[in-house]
Amino acid sequence: MVPLNAYLILAASIFAIGLIGFMTRRSIIMMLLCVELMLNAVNITLISLSHYMQDFMGQVIALLIIANAGAGMATGLALLINAYRLKKTVKIDLFKDMRG
Repeated sequence: MVPLNAYLILAASIFAIGLIGFMTRRSIIMMLLCVELMLNAVNITLISLSHYMQDFMGQVIALLIIANAGAGMATGLALLINAYRLKKTVKIDLFKDMRG
């Protein structure tokens, strides 16, 4: 059986990779993928703790996060496609004029 610490280290590593990718990338698509990576790291943590504590609530919350992330990704991609039609690029630096 894999110990709980291994899952937590894995989740922390994936979260760190997602955070570094989000902070360093300028492409909106890569930023969305990094957010998904961070959400999956949270899901790994919730599921591993749920399994360790013999409680299904963490798994239920992980399913809700997956559904919410899917809806968020669909919305983000729809906004990105619309923005790409206007600007012909997916670089975040060129969208500064969208600020209010």
